[in-house]
Amino acid sequence: MKRSEFNKDMNNRSRRQEGFVFLVLILLILVGVAVWLLASLRKDVVEESLENNDSVINTLFVMEGRGEVLFTDVFIYYPVSKRGALINILGNTGGIYRSLDRVDRIDVIYVEKGIEVYKTEIENLIGQPIPFYVVFKLDYFGILTDLLGGMSVFISEVVDIKNEDGSRWLLPSGIVSLDGDKINTYLTLSKPDDSEDDVVERRQNVMVAFFNALGRSKRIFQNRSSFDVVKRTFESNLEDDALFRLFSEISQVDSERLIPQAITGSRRVVDGKMLLFPFYDGDLIKDVVKQAANSLVTSAEDSSIGRVYVLEIQNGTNVTGLARNTSVLMQSAGYDVLSTTNASQDYEKTVIVNHIGNNDVARNLGDFIHCTNIIEAEINPESEANVDFTLILGRDFDGRYVRAR
Repeated sequence: MKRSEFNKDMNNRSRRQEGFVFLVLILLILVGVAVWLLASLRKDVVEESLENNDSVINTLFVMEGRGEVLFTDVFIYYPVSKRGALINILGNTGGIYRSLDRVDRIDVIYVEKGIEVYKTEIENLIGQPIPFYVVFKLDYFGILTDLLGGMSVFISEVVDIKNEDGSRWLLPSGIVSLDGDKINTYLTLSKPDDSEDDVVERRQNVMVAFFNALGRSKRIFQNRSSFDVVKRTFESNLEDDALFRLFSEISQVDSERLIPQAITGSRRVVDGKMLLFPFYDGDLIKDVVKQAANSLVTSAEDSSIGRVYVLEIQNGTNVTGLARNTSVLMQSAGYDVLSTTNASQDYEKTVIVNHIGNNDVARNLGDFIHCTNIIEAEINPESEANVDFTLILGRDFDGRYVRAR
């Protein structure tokens, strides 16, 4: 090859390389701009959620330990009323999950796909967006417990169990303040006579204890210097400033009225696993979450609305077991059912009898079952009614909703 041709070829190659480098630089700049725009958008969403006091704030709390999910809760908080609700997402909640492309437990998604995909599937489950998440790791949760001065739980009887590996579980009875080591023991405790419900209840006690400790130590979460120490004990999708604002706000929650609600459903064995399939193809859990959020917003104007309301359910139809089955439905929505009986006569239409004169709560109850037929009982201020509302089921009630006839 002649020298002139060689030089020409080298110049062409050099120009091609320069062009390639230029294209790479352009691509990197575009990627950088896209990342910056996404980060800015995310920050705007966070700021809007925290600054809009007229809407509830949904946060996902996950406890991870020993390579599995110990518990998951959706915490719904309304800044105006300082009230919150806890929706416990049971780990064995079954479904056909897109992220897994199979029927399985929901907590398997966290193990196989990570927190972001897990959060998305829970959003689909409850029918509500969850912009924020907080993940506790078991070992670091013990450190957090000590930083908060311990967490108080009720233990019905002394626990003194020796494991096969020689380790020992020892916990006192009564209302006790547990330190970090003891809270971890309480979370992982496995007694021979434990039912699945016992384990779930114990772990939910810890979540409520956390919010109690959060309120008791809210100065820690409202001071940036001390919060910077505490935040190292958990993970979140929020930047430091937004995370500080979130915890500053939710540390004010009225934890005394915080009662966990769990998914209800039917249990079936699939591929050797006992799965809980939510009632009504998952529509019930969506309604329960909506009901919980609505009650928090309503409670901003009435301090009595945050309590648990007591129902009496009467069956005004010839459908056997309708009142009993409806009691399960109402308990899943956070109501307390005192009794289920047969009505003294047949009812064409379902009726809600309001014994306490609280129209907002009566409407919330009616919205949950699509009942607009609400009547006021005569209120005697000198007597205490055993129930707040009487629900009389008519022939227009299909077991879930009142249908137009």
